[in-house]
This record gives sequence, structure tokens and C-alpha cells, in this order.
Amino acid sequence: MIAIKGGTIYTMKGEVLEEGIVLIEGNKILKVGKDILVPEGCEIIDAKGKYVFPGFIDAHSHLGIFEEAVGDIGEDGNEWTDPVTPHLRALDAVNPRDKAFEDAIKGGVTCVFTGPGSANVIGGQSIAVKTYGRVIDKMIVKAPAGLKVAFGENPKRVYSEQKKMPSTRMGTAALLRETLVKAKNYLEKRNQAQKNGEVFERDLRMEVLCDVLEKKIPLRAHAHRADDIMTAIRIAREFDVDVVIEHCTEGHLIADELAELGVAAVVGPSLTSRSKVELKDLSFKTPGILASKGVKVAIMTDHPVIPIQYLNVCAALAVKEGMCPEEALAAITINAAEIIGIADRVGSIEEGKDADIVVWDGFPLEIMSKPEIVMIDGKVIYRMEKE
Repeated sequence: MIAIKGGTIYTMKGEVLEEGIVLIEGNKILKVGKDILVPEGCEIIDAKGKYVFPGFIDAHSHLGIFEEAVGDIGEDGNEWTDPVTPHLRALDAVNPRDKAFEDAIKGGVTCVFTGPGSANVIGGQSIAVKTYGRVIDKMIVKAPAGLKVAFGENPKRVYSEQKKMPSTRMGTAALLRETLVKAKNYLEKRNQAQKNGEVFERDLRMEVLCDVLEKKIPLRAHAHRADDIMTAIRIAREFDVDVVIEHCTEGHLIADELAELGVAAVVGPSLTSRSKVELKDLSFKTPGILASKGVKVAIMTDHPVIPIQYLNVCAALAVKEGMCPEEALAAITINAAEIIGIADRVGSIEEGKDADIVVWDGFPLEIMSKPEIVMIDGKVIYRMEKE
């Protein structure tokens, strides 16, 4: 049993406990509060003068798929040969020995959503994983956690160069609609065959899309421009499926509409240059504007676009541009967990949740602050070396 004592605890569920205690048993949080009896023989972590937070969560990255320090041979995020590849699984591509996992831990990031890139109209299935482990199967929090779809410049550029559809935004939307219609027909035939006890030949692509149609997983829609965001939502509503908008660069232009429609947004990467036309309105103001209108917001690094260890820096820069600190912290903890669909396990310091906890030497939205201790599943996996 471990007790973290004396720190300022941000539970991320509305409570800030001065000189509080977190009691951990095994891999779970047993108790959180101020007046907790610490059992004899319990290992004590003295957090006096420190800040205690749930491990941070990056709600959109390519960790372990676009690997550090290995070049093209480590890039496994895009299957450039076919615009419709729902059957691809990030689970089969993530390398847990990617050096960036170590960087994530040292940056206080204990869980990430990682998946395919945006070359394809339908790119494949993403997963949520812890950032510590040797075997990816044992690091999983949720798999699959979403199906990647992409709008805008990327699929247009990739396939127009190959003289294939899509070469226009119309083509991208049409391919997605066409595939969802095929999946709907497939689902009806599969259900009828099962009802009649008949043999039915499985199609792996369609099986994944059936999970979307049955709302087992959401579409995770790459969309920067406001019109692309609305196209993604339009198609999701047509087929009555769940959707999360990723990047949402021009989301501030349609913030009221996104709030009215109840669509969540994972915003970023904002600490980059305006490298293409659809990034012309890139700004750290966007997450704050969206949150102020009532949109549920997470902040991403899109690692390796922004190195994973700077997730808290991105949140701090959003505060600098007008986002309230509480919303920025929620955007890399509880909001991220809720958007991914893993808030029953991570994202806040609550009884019964995974003991993924970070002790910071200063407030994490201050640029000089560092994690002193990082715990994942109740184990101390990192301690900052004292100089």
C-alpha cells in the first residue's frame, strides 16, 4: 500500500485538496481525502509543497507508430495504397520500445490515444494505451477506441497524385458515404443470417464499420477547415453515428454550432507553423473559445508533430491565449478521458480508478515545472533525478 501525503491534490472532479492524501492499494486508488487513516507499514510519498495530478492524457497522437530516431522505416501510420482501410489496426503497428514512450512518462503523460494518420478517407482503428510496458497488448486501455476518417487536403493530395478518387472534397465525402451504405447493407444481411441460423461470410472491413453503425466506437474525424468539420458532422448525423472532431483548427468560427450539436473537439497541434492552406487560422485561442461556448475540449500534441512531453506546455499556451486554467487542465485529463471513452479508469483521482498519478514540483501550467514522480497502475516508474 502507498500513501501520497501533504501535496495539493487536483482530483479533476471539482475538488482541490490542500495537504491531502491519496491512498493506493495494488493498481487502484483506494481513498482520496484529507482525514484518511494511513495504515501502519504503508509506503509514504511525501508530496508536501508539491502538486498531485492524475496522469495526463493525450487524446490524439501517433505515439509508437511514427517512431522516434529511426526515419522512414519507423513510419507505419499511413497505408497509402487504398483510400478505404477500416480493417487496419494501430494495435498491429505500435512499437512500445519507441523512445517517445519514455519522453511521455517524463512529461507526466500516462495514457495516449494513438492511431493511423490522415492519408486515407478511412484510415483504420485507433487505440488507447498506457505509456509504460513492454508488450502493447498489456498496455491497452481500450481497443479499438475509434475509427479514423479524414477530410480536407490530406486524402485529396495523396490520391490525386495517384490519379485515384478522391481528388476533391466531394470525392472524399462520397467515398465515406458509399462505404457506410455498404456497411449498413452488410449489417442488415448479417443480422438476418444470424436470425435464420445461416452461414454468413465475414468481411473484415465491414465488421469494423458495423461497430461504428452500432455506436460501439466513434468516427474520429480529421478536419481543420470549418466546412470540412461540418461535412464530417453532416455525414455522422445522416448515418446516426458518433463523431469526434480532431484538429478542429477553424472550430472557433463555428463554436456555437458545435456546442448546439454536442460534438466534442480534440484541438491541435497548435505549436506548429501554418504549413498548409487549411491551417491559416491556426491559433491557441481556439480551445478556449470552444470551451467558453460549452464544447467539450481536449488538447493534443499530434505527436510527433509536437513532442509528446510538451502536452502540458500546449495547455499552458492555451491559457496564455484566454482559456481558463481549469478548462485547460481538464483538456488533458478528465475531458480527454471522457472523449476517448475511458473515464471509468483514468482522467481523475477518484476511488476505484487506476492509480496513474503524477507528483509535480510546481504547478504544471508553469513552464519550469517538472514531474518528480510518475506512477502508472500503482507503480512508481519514474523519479526525477536530483542534481
